[in-house]
Amino acid sequence: MQLQVEEANARVKKEQEAARKAIEEAPPIIKETPVIVQDTEKVNSLTAEVESLKASLQSERKATEEACNACTDAEARNAELVKKLEDSERRVDQLQESVQRLEEKLSNSQSEIQVLRQQSLAISPTGKSLTTRQRTMIVPRTPENGNVTNGETKVLSDMTLAISNVREPESEEKPQKCLNEKQQENQDILIKCISQNLGFSGCKPIAACVIYKCLLHWRSFEVEKTTVFDRIIQTIASSIEVPDNNDVLAYWLSNSSTLLMLLQRTLKASGAASWTPQRRRASSASLFGRMSQGLRSSPQSAGLSFLNGRGLSRLDDLRQVEAKYPALLFKQQLTAFLEKIYGMIRDNLKKEISPLIGLCIQAPRTSRASMVKGRSHANAVVQKALIAHWQSIVKSLNRYLNIMKANHVPPFLARKVFTQIFSFINVQLFNSLLLRRECCSFSNGEYVKAGLAELEQWCNEATEEYAGLAWDELKHIRQAIGFLVIHQKPKKTLNEISKELCPVLSIQQLYRISTMYWDDKYGTHSVSSDVIANMRAMMTEDTNNAVSSSFLLDDDSSIPFTVDDISKSLQQIDIADVDPPALIRENSGFGFLLPRSE
Repeated sequence: MQLQVEEANARVKKEQEAARKAIEEAPPIIKETPVIVQDTEKVNSLTAEVESLKASLQSERKATEEACNACTDAEARNAELVKKLEDSERRVDQLQESVQRLEEKLSNSQSEIQVLRQQSLAISPTGKSLTTRQRTMIVPRTPENGNVTNGETKVLSDMTLAISNVREPESEEKPQKCLNEKQQENQDILIKCISQNLGFSGCKPIAACVIYKCLLHWRSFEVEKTTVFDRIIQTIASSIEVPDNNDVLAYWLSNSSTLLMLLQRTLKASGAASWTPQRRRASSASLFGRMSQGLRSSPQSAGLSFLNGRGLSRLDDLRQVEAKYPALLFKQQLTAFLEKIYGMIRDNLKKEISPLIGLCIQAPRTSRASMVKGRSHANAVVQKALIAHWQSIVKSLNRYLNIMKANHVPPFLARKVFTQIFSFINVQLFNSLLLRRECCSFSNGEYVKAGLAELEQWCNEATEEYAGLAWDELKHIRQAIGFLVIHQKPKKTLNEISKELCPVLSIQQLYRISTMYWDDKYGTHSVSSDVIANMRAMMTEDTNNAVSSSFLLDDDSSIPFTVDDISKSLQQIDIADVDPPALIRENSGFGFLLPRSE
């Protein structure tokens, strides 16, 4: 064994020696040495020139891009300026048209006022002698016009009037005393019909259309003495002596608005068409002349489409009529009744929801405590109980909306009602919030926020046609509640609060809410002391500048529309095809009311 080991070691040494000799005898490693080419400097020069050209090209591209951008910006500014110029020209045209319309309306209003003033002077003791000298003896023309006497109109000469001056008092009373049985019967039938609920033909109130067509056919707008207007007004007045019956009120709101719109587009004061802004200083004597001349004019001179053998169709076919004092007074009285009925419906809804609003400003304590403690198994029941009062308000809103829809009250008036109602809700909730510290808590803010969501959902379901911008009327209470439920109030700056979170609220209102706020749910604090100090400084500055320091809102109960607003809001009405009620259809004296097909 020892011999074998020695032999193995000998072989290893021999192999190592052989390897060493092989390494020594191996050829040396070839090393590369750089070869200097003669054109290296030229290549480097060209490379540098290429890089320079690349830099120049990049610079040119950048300059070109900047020029293109500047050109694009200039074109955009030019396009914007052109658009603004076009808008300005369009606004100028609209303003010119508005000014022209306003001048015409002013002229017509001045004419109406002048007619009413002259008539009031005529019936006064001091004006009686003046009108006596200008009075003309009138005998109307038809037995069915509902105005004065029968026979044709006759005008006596001044000489005849002077001779028969002793008999003048009798002739003055003659128009009212000589109503024959046929005239009285026609008026009685009309009054009897409109005393009932005639309903609607499509979306058109039948009573308003029948009244208008009768007055137009009888030429009642063009006479100075008639009782039909008083009887119509008395009928409306007696019908609305039910302040709690919203169905009746909505019915007459629909009829009065439609009738008033027809009158607005038909009647004009005597001489209004010829009055221009340069001729508004016409003497009152000429007005008296026009008033008396209107009665002496021929019945065929009115030029109404209805009386020219054609049917009275859309509002486009209406022709303006020179209205006398009774017609203008009737229009004023009808306007007053429209405003009264509107106010009654609005106030009835206010009266109905007022107790509920008082319950909506503060969550019930037991229910609120359950929510705060996180009783998840009862949260659904508690949440339903919390919004019960809000849902009652929504039910009231839906009921009034359905009543107005059923009676085809113009959506314009419905929007006005709900806009004022939401403004009322906003005032009541906001003022209560600022006057009661227990309402300025975090959890109460969540309660009111959930209730406001119910009102927002109602606005969406009612659509803008009927709800209008009612949701915007809640901006004060919405922003105040948004402040109550926002987190990390101490980190908010005054600018963030007053400009972004609560832009509608005044500094006095923000200060009131900030100082009354308390967190009954998480125990957090209100805004920082620096923000409070800045609010105080701004309020002091406002006081020095005589700015009102009141933080409460006022409820506006005025009538938020004019007769012209109603006239503009209502669409064209085809009054020719309105079926008259059965009582009128059976009477031959009302054949003009039958549809043209009959």
